[in-house]
Amino acid sequence: MHPSHVLVLPGWQSSGPAHWQSRWELLHGYQRVEQHDWMRPLRGDWSMRLEEAVLSLDASEGPAVLVAHSLACHLVAAWAAHSRQAHRVKAALLVAPGDAEREELRARLPSWSPLVLERLPFKSLLIGSRNDPFCEAGRARQFASAWGSDFVDLGEAGHINADSGLGDWAWGHAQLQALLND
Repeated sequence: MHPSHVLVLPGWQSSGPAHWQSRWELLHGYQRVEQHDWMRPLRGDWSMRLEEAVLSLDASEGPAVLVAHSLACHLVAAWAAHSRQAHRVKAALLVAPGDAEREELRARLPSWSPLVLERLPFKSLLIGSRNDPFCEAGRARQFASAWGSDFVDLGEAGHINADSGLGDWAWGHAQLQALLND
């Protein structure tokens, strides 16, 4: 797998330097998909940016792999449901999907509702937490089921972000490697 074909998809407000996604970019040469507006995410705009990123990859070097956190898990689902390029993705690692349909988030993220709950056309693994402040554990399992994703319960790991104290999150990277080697 060519490192530039691993597309890092941060969630709402992006991922800061201490976030495992940012650390993976530095350690492994993965490519972040930059959004036009991290603070006011529009599903259509974010989907177009992902489409452009997938199209920019040289298909002769292999398929893309998506590494999504939080709201970007829903980006993957929405994009895959509408894109004609989903066949160019080998797999997706989906971590701590935020629930944009929660009452306190729906008003701030209006373009994300209703959430896309269709089976993904590629392999995926969803890693959730029992005490994620943005998504109840049962709801994360519902997302995994709807998307056809394998599910891993990480226990009480919060939003599985920089505040979770994961550092380089070697265990998470091992899950990505296992997903790619399936």
